[in-house]
Amino acid sequence: MYFKTLPTLRYPSFLSDKNSSLDYVDAKNLFRRVKLREDLQNILTVFDKYEIPEGFRPENVAEELYGNDKLDWVVIVSSGIVNIRNEWPLSNNDLYEYSLLKYGNNLNATHHFETVEVKDSSGRVVLEKGKVVNRDFKLFYQDGGEVKTNDLTKLGTNVVAIDDPVASVSNYLYETFENEKKRNIYVLKRGFLQQFIDDFKDIMTYEPSSQRVSDSIVQTENLNVTMP
Repeated sequence: MYFKTLPTLRYPSFLSDKNSSLDYVDAKNLFRRVKLREDLQNILTVFDKYEIPEGFRPENVAEELYGNDKLDWVVIVSSGIVNIRNEWPLSNNDLYEYSLLKYGNNLNATHHFETVEVKDSSGRVVLEKGKVVNRDFKLFYQDGGEVKTNDLTKLGTNVVAIDDPVASVSNYLYETFENEKKRNIYVLKRGFLQQFIDDFKDIMTYEPSSQRVSDSIVQTENLNVTMP
């Protein structure tokens, strides 16, 4: 697990049942986080594009790619995911439950309107699919010409008018589309795995200091101790 790779902060105990002011509590150093360099994310020699299968969690991907489900943190870090809860796709069942909780009886109500694809008589696309528009959006274009505009003053002959080139997208369908976008990630190629792990351990190792207990533990100053 990712959190097991994080180093530890040892700080004075604030618990009511502590035995003395010298008691300490260990906690993972959540501030010691790493983020993949943005200039490396699209290097195809290091990463492969991967589509997360339905129901897969990071540990499932790690098992499939690296043969070890404990390397789920490698999948998370190398794909640039910061918030696993918001950036990892939900299963179909979880997505439905999430959407139902969010929209209730309005689950199938219209979320927004999008354009449908429109081609002229020559097969050229004059309106792309998927652009968010108002419900009353209309399209005018010059069939067989190069002009693509809704301004009638700029159109010549062969004007084609389409009053309703839109389709409604329900709340549930919108959430489904957004969830599907999360399925495509970049994962570290297996050949670079060991180098990645070694570099990660180096980053997580504390440098020598008066507070360092070990490579993975530092102890904060104890202000509960009063010097004579």
